[in-house]
Amino acid sequence: MPLEAPILDDRTYKDIYAEARALIPRYAPEWTNHNDSDPGIAMLQLFAWMTDMLIYRLNRVPERNYIKFLQLLGIELQPARPAKAELTFTLDSDTIEYVIVPKGTQVSASEPDESGQPIVFETDEALIALGVKLAALQVYDGVGYSVETNANNTTGQVFYPFGAYARPGSSLMLGFSSPLAFTSQQVNLAVVVHEAARLESAACSLELEGLPPPAVLVWEYWDGSQWKAASLDKDGTQAFSLNGHIYLRGPGAKVAKAALGDVSEALYWFRCRLEQSFYEESPQLEEIRLNTVAAAQAVTIRDEVLGGSNGRPNQSFNLSRSGLVALPQPEMATSADGNKVVLEYLRLEVSERPVVGVDLGFQAWEPVDDFAASGPDDAHFTLNRTSGEVRFGDGIHGRIPVANPDNPNGNIIARLYRSGGGSAGNVGAETLTNVLTFVEHVDSVTNYFSASAGSDEETVEQAKSRAALELKSRGRAVTAEDFEYFALQTPGVRVRRAHALPLVHPQYPGVQVPGVVTVIVVPDADIPNPTPGQRTIQAVCECLNQHRLLTSEVYVIPPAYRKVKISADIVVKASADLASVKQTIESGLTTYFHPLVGGEDGLGWEFGRTIFFSKVYQTILSTEGVDRIENNQLEIYLDDEAQPFCRDADLGEGELLYSDEHDIRVTYGF
Repeated sequence: MPLEAPILDDRTYKDIYAEARALIPRYAPEWTNHNDSDPGIAMLQLFAWMTDMLIYRLNRVPERNYIKFLQLLGIELQPARPAKAELTFTLDSDTIEYVIVPKGTQVSASEPDESGQPIVFETDEALIALGVKLAALQVYDGVGYSVETNANNTTGQVFYPFGAYARPGSSLMLGFSSPLAFTSQQVNLAVVVHEAARLESAACSLELEGLPPPAVLVWEYWDGSQWKAASLDKDGTQAFSLNGHIYLRGPGAKVAKAALGDVSEALYWFRCRLEQSFYEESPQLEEIRLNTVAAAQAVTIRDEVLGGSNGRPNQSFNLSRSGLVALPQPEMATSADGNKVVLEYLRLEVSERPVVGVDLGFQAWEPVDDFAASGPDDAHFTLNRTSGEVRFGDGIHGRIPVANPDNPNGNIIARLYRSGGGSAGNVGAETLTNVLTFVEHVDSVTNYFSASAGSDEETVEQAKSRAALELKSRGRAVTAEDFEYFALQTPGVRVRRAHALPLVHPQYPGVQVPGVVTVIVVPDADIPNPTPGQRTIQAVCECLNQHRLLTSEVYVIPPAYRKVKISADIVVKASADLASVKQTIESGLTTYFHPLVGGEDGLGWEFGRTIFFSKVYQTILSTEGVDRIENNQLEIYLDDEAQPFCRDADLGEGELLYSDEHDIRVTYGF
């Protein structure tokens, strides 16, 4: 059960006042006026109120103890997270080749938050905003063209970039319009993938760039007579499997205008050709946009003077802004102690003048949770991210900053930090429209999709609830349930189901091998037998490798499928339609045996579950319009082999079922 802070004293003001008033006749029987107008009663009420305040503060002590206990267990309060949004900038003229939008450009929402403060977003990187426009988008699926320009420009619509089946040779074609020659600057394409794989997970952090992409894509441009290879700087979408950006090097005057496919307008054309496909499911896109950059709901503060040290113990300083969030990239620094430290939230520097009179300049100090392990010479400080308070040691636990007579009021500087975050940043679409940082030739800005992922700092109560789950596995995969949990949490891939088989080695079937765990993963795919690709298997394997015990040997494999087919003669009621009943039965059987949505609970056929003959009967007879099964003629086929009549069919350990057809014969009864 979740931990609950004990209440040391649950009495309220009313309880204390009533108790004290009840004691008056015992200790002061001559005191007979107990009305509110009596001075003694007024004093009694005052002291009852003061006692209530003391009890309140006393009851806060266990909360702090809980925080420290959780820290001892390695559980920290999760900080506030800034909301993320994609900002699209529009230039004031298409005769401008490009404009550079600097990193850190600020844009605010049209409406303030509940406290009346503006909601400000900052761009995470510099953007080369181009004057060209994405005027047309069409897909060649290997057979014909389909223009998807309207789907790309309409919120809520999706399209297949390589057709519904993603055959090799299919291509996505992008047409750009401009009165000028095509630019030689970098072309930044922001891509929103429909139901993209999770990019990050609290359970497992992977370098997604190290995973093999699910397809081999080739980018090309039309030079007037043929397609030429275009220079791809980076594909942050992992071949349209993640939301991200694609960076192309503009070919300049090499690209020529032409009318291609089903688009009659002469445009500058690029295409993304699918050379090899390892997709588990054909990708779907919601939009591709130019001049779009990622932004976070935070404000970066640099070189803020906090004050000067007076040489006293336990000094504290307050940042001008509270609610610190993590820096986009952690700062690496050498502290005043000569240690290499990673600064995630605040780079704090102190300029001291030692006794010898040598000014060492500003040096970074190291943040710590508390001073319990700090010595008198350790250059440590604590940071309250919520309030923005910076505190130094007392000379016994943590060093006292030495006063600098050359800079008495400014030798402590917050060199870099970021303030923001919170759920208030999850603003709606097309609300980030106010450009706060002037950029020449920028006409407007907006976010075509809602900002997301913003969250407030975790409360102690929420941390207590999470502690039970954290302590269950402690970040380690020990039980079969642990392996399944971490496999499902793998970022960058869509794992729908996972099943761990302890003591099972894929190379030695039927032999129990100590220390071995084999994990079967089923991806989220739109085929009857979803099979993970190499990218999914490698991602899950690397994720489990971070959590397994040193003595565990882990293997990740695709499921072993058995094809099931039901053959039956069905007698249909006279009021029902033969074709409709036949189709409903076949569809119901396919769904019943499906590895993702089948089974009794609709969560997928259980691994190794026996096919019960009576359950198949029940599935067919429960179909509307079915009267009976003719002469009980129902057969189960596994991998095209008929099973014993009227007997259950067993599956091997870890096996799944799928079906692509059934032999259902329907007639009317007479």
